[in-house]
Amino acid sequence: MEEVTEGINNLQVSEPHKKNKIQVSNTKKPLFFYVNLAKRYMQQHNEVELSALGMAQDIADIVKLAIATVVTIAEILKNNGLAVEKKIMTSTIDMKDESRGRPIQKAKVSGIH
Repeated sequence: MEEVTEGINNLQVSEPHKKNKIQVSNTKKPLFFYVNLAKRYMQQHNEVELSALGMAQDIADIVKLAIATVVTIAEILKNNGLAVEKKIMTSTIDMKDESRGRPIQKAKVSGIH
């Protein structure tokens, strides 16, 4: 857990116009990496946007995974008195599958706290 905290403390945000946005993945980092990062963003910006984007054979499967991950983070923040949900949005994004050369849809879920 100390490594996660140290990684968050040393993290630099490269996108200047969206410093309070966290792109959540349920496979790349542990859940509490995102929880601790969200806490830090809340301290710095008083608001954090949690966003998840993914793809699956069944678009509903990834929406469920993305929603579950973002909602879990949001609930942890709320239960600790650190956040109040302002807005939750779901959508799909059309992209091109480079390997198949055809359009695909990726699910997107965002929440502002």
